[in-house]
Amino acid sequence: MNHLLNKMERKLGRYAIPNLILWILAGYAIGYTLMFISPDILKLMTLEPYYILHGQIWRLVTWVLTPPDSNLIFAIIMIMFYYQLGQSLERTWGTFRFNVYIFGGILFTVIGAFILYAVYYVMYGVPAVGMGGFFTTNYINMSIFLAFAVCYPNMEVLLYFIIPIRMKWLAVVYAVMIVLSMVQSGWPGRVAIFMSLLNFVVFYFSTRNYRSISPKEIHRRQKFKSQMRQAAPRPGVTKHKCAICGRTEEDDANLEFRFCSKCEGNYEYCQDHLFTHQHVHRS
Repeated sequence: MNHLLNKMERKLGRYAIPNLILWILAGYAIGYTLMFISPDILKLMTLEPYYILHGQIWRLVTWVLTPPDSNLIFAIIMIMFYYQLGQSLERTWGTFRFNVYIFGGILFTVIGAFILYAVYYVMYGVPAVGMGGFFTTNYINMSIFLAFAVCYPNMEVLLYFIIPIRMKWLAVVYAVMIVLSMVQSGWPGRVAIFMSLLNFVVFYFSTRNYRSISPKEIHRRQKFKSQMRQAAPRPGVTKHKCAICGRTEEDDANLEFRFCSKCEGNYEYCQDHLFTHQHVHRS
C-alpha cells in the first residue's frame, strides 16, 4: 500500500490540496448558514442516487456541505476539534496522503449510496428515494478521529474540557458507538456506516505489521529464546573470575573486572590485579 501511495504521490502530489480540513470545515460553515437561512435548501443537497441519475449532478458534491449536527454550540466545538486533528494528520502523513484519506472516504460513501440504490432496485423493482439522510460526513469525521487515535494512542485530551483521557480509550468508546449504531440501524444505515469508514479500515490494515505474526517469524523468535536459555549462566557459574585471586562478582558486587590485552589468551583480572599481574606469554 505504501509503495502504491509513493508512486501516486510522485505523479499526482503537486495536485494535493494543502489545509484540506480547513476547506471541509468551511463547507460546514456554509451548510450551517444555509440551514438557518433556508432549511428546505438542504433537501436539494443530499446524496440521493435517484435524483443524481435524473440530472441533479450537484448532489455528488453538495452533500459534503451538509452539517452533521444542527446544534450550533456542538458544531463550533466539533469544528475546532477536527481542525486540530486534521492539521496534525496532514503534518504526520503529508498533504497528499491526507488528501487520499479524506477523498477516499468521500468516494467510498458515494459508491456505497449507489450500491444500495442498485440493490434496492433489483430486490423491489422500484427506484429507492429518500436514502440521502443515511449518507453524511458524520462517519467520515469519525474516521479522522480514529486515524488520529491510531497514530497517537497515548496522547491525552480533555474530555468536556475537564477530564483528561487518552486517545486510545476515546477510540474504544467511538468503536462501541459505531457497533451499536450498526446493530440498531437497518441495512441502509449499515451500508452507509461501513462505506463511510472504509477508508479507515483500509488505512488500519495497510499499516499493520503482519510480518510479526507470520509462522516464519514466530519460529525465529522461538529459536532465539531457546538459544538464549541455553546460553544463560547456570546456577553456580559466575560471569567474571579473576585469574590471580579467583574472586568473582559474587564475592564483592563492587569489584570491577577487565581482560588484559597484553596477555595471550582470555585472561580476566579484578581491579586489584589488572595492573600488577605478570603477563602470560605462550611462547
